Amino acid sequence: MSQQLQTIAKLEAEGLSPESVSLWTITRRRLLRRKSAIVGMVILGILVAIALTAQWIAPYNPISNMLDVKDYPVKPEKRQSPCIHIFGCPEDRPQHIMGLDGNIRDEFSRILYGARLSLMIGLSTVTFAIFVGTILGSLSGYLGGWVDNIVMRVMDVLLAFPSLLLAIAIVTVLGPGLINALLAIGIVSIPTYARVVRASVLSIREMEYVSATRALGGDMTQILFRRILPNALTPLIVQGTLGIATAILDAAALSFLGLGAQPPTPEWGSMLGAERNQVFTAPHLVFLPGIAIALTVLSFNLLGDGLRDALDPRLAHIS
Repeated sequence: MSQQLQTIAKLEAEGLSPESVSLWTITRRRLLRRKSAIVGMVILGILVAIALTAQWIAPYNPISNMLDVKDYPVKPEKRQSPCIHIFGCPEDRPQHIMGLDGNIRDEFSRILYGARLSLMIGLSTVTFAIFVGTILGSLSGYLGGWVDNIVMRVMDVLLAFPSLLLAIAIVTVLGPGLINALLAIGIVSIPTYARVVRASVLSIREMEYVSATRALGGDMTQILFRRILPNALTPLIVQGTLGIATAILDAAALSFLGLGAQPPTPEWGSMLGAERNQVFTAPHLVFLPGIAIALTVLSFNLLGDGLRDALDPRLAHIS
């Protein structure tokens, strides 16, 4: 009883009504009180907007060089420095906000389209890993016994290898390419989500409402998918948000090594890898894709930390 009173007091202190409050209402309000999470959401919102509107705001085709552009006023140069008219660049020169790369392509257009590809990589790989990991972890935690032993030992073997090295090995076997890189990153991410779901299922399956459903004749599907898994989503959401950042980094690393997205695909890792030797002669071609990767990873990390704090009841008192 005293614990319930303390919970009600905390809700009232946060300006919430105990009678009509929901978990997502509490989470949303706590999340919006964390400045770091707001910064992450703002950066992520800008990236999503760029990804959705890249074909309209990009001044040039990201995979075509300037030699293919009709009526281009001057002869383009490789790795041309940025030209912005309002900052003093001559008006007779075409404007390239981030310059040209080694293949005489507009770097700004490639950065914009790279946002779309990086977000797609993060979301698709994490969705695949969560789907497979949730199935394996839920069955392992609910059934226990030999099923639990087999599934968890396989997960332990996968976790014994550094994730990036294991992804490199998988791509080497499957062959370089974006699809194979996505599959490799998804496979190496499965153990993390499987262990998170298994831990939640092991604790929730002993709850009274689960026992009541079982006593009333509920079958495994009803108990697992209607009673246990909906209450095990909280840690999965946090881990998934943080996992998107890791997936984007791993994909950029594979592309940097030539195992991920292949030229001329505008992917930040491959762009950085193609110009890595020009750090002193054309530093903008190295730093700009690196900054884009860093901002994207930072936004997901900030949002994930904010979600963890907002969803964790032990941190409910922190505003």
